[in-house]
Amino acid sequence: MPDALELLKIRRSVKPREMSGPGPSAAELETILTIGARVPDHGKLTPWRFIVFEGEARARAGAVIAQVFERKNARASAAEIEIEKRRLMDAPLVIAVVSFTRPHPKVPAWEQELSAGASAMNIVTAATALGYGANWLTGWFAFDRDVLDGLGLKPDERLAGFIHIGTSSKPSEDRPRPALSDIVTRF
Repeated sequence: MPDALELLKIRRSVKPREMSGPGPSAAELETILTIGARVPDHGKLTPWRFIVFEGEARARAGAVIAQVFERKNARASAAEIEIEKRRLMDAPLVIAVVSFTRPHPKVPAWEQELSAGASAMNIVTAATALGYGANWLTGWFAFDRDVLDGLGLKPDERLAGFIHIGTSSKPSEDRPRPALSDIVTRF
């Protein structure tokens, strides 16, 4: 297992199409989800939850996505519909981070939404620390109410994203990172 600081310095996203099995074991998934739940949460509101898609569940979710896509895009080709069906099929494990807010006198909605984002990032980091490739993605279907309803989200819930996790099939390439001099100021 890499040193924590070194891991954070080198972490990068792996494209789902560059992932394959095996995915995390049941024990590793429990570790990933436990770390995903260990984030700043002012007010102890737990303004997030997780949906795990493994095995056939990924195809069932893809069918929901494809059905909504086809209904809303009457001229879609069979190939386009097939792409939508396969949205969650590349990685062996996909974790959806569901975000919701609760009225609170001291914890604004924005803070609760940021907590869900922190949860998603902890999931990515935990998977990476365990040696897996991970990628936090959204896409049109992450914001489509009909898809969200079809995946079982409640009317007041939104999706922070889908975390794709699997074994990287090739070394991932880093992307250019901003120079600190371009993004840091001092007050």
